[in-house]
Amino acid sequence: MLIREIEERDNQQVEHLIRTCLIEFGANKPGTAWTDPHLGDFYHLYQNAGSKYWVVEQDSIVVAGCGIGPIDGYPQICELQKMYAFQETRGTGISSELLHVVLDYAKDHYEQCYLETLSNMTAANKFYAKNGFIALDKPLNGSEHYACDTWYLKTL
Repeated sequence: MLIREIEERDNQQVEHLIRTCLIEFGANKPGTAWTDPHLGDFYHLYQNAGSKYWVVEQDSIVVAGCGIGPIDGYPQICELQKMYAFQETRGTGISSELLHVVLDYAKDHYEQCYLETLSNMTAANKFYAKNGFIALDKPLNGSEHYACDTWYLKTL
């Protein structure tokens, strides 16, 4: 498996990955990434300063992805965004490798990393806690992902 920065040709595969995972967890609804207007164009979305998206490619297929982006009003805090992996990829260690790459980038630009997720994504919540993310009682700000009910912060 190869971890690399997103390319324009990956847009449709990344959207398919995210939508497949959201359906799996019953998160194919407003208030989640399901309704993000840029879901099918991450290559362009992540070209801004302080933003970057990586994919994991296996046999020319994107099997996982994760990004970093800024948070309005919090210049020293980034957001871990759209970290998803197909079910058959989970538990292989590639998500840990991907997170390491993403957080290494984040350390060069930010002091802390925030994320939002759903409580029913049990394995993901355990993964974030294992990797040093601390649970918060409430979100940092008024996110468009109002359906998310679990929030974390990690000092980089």
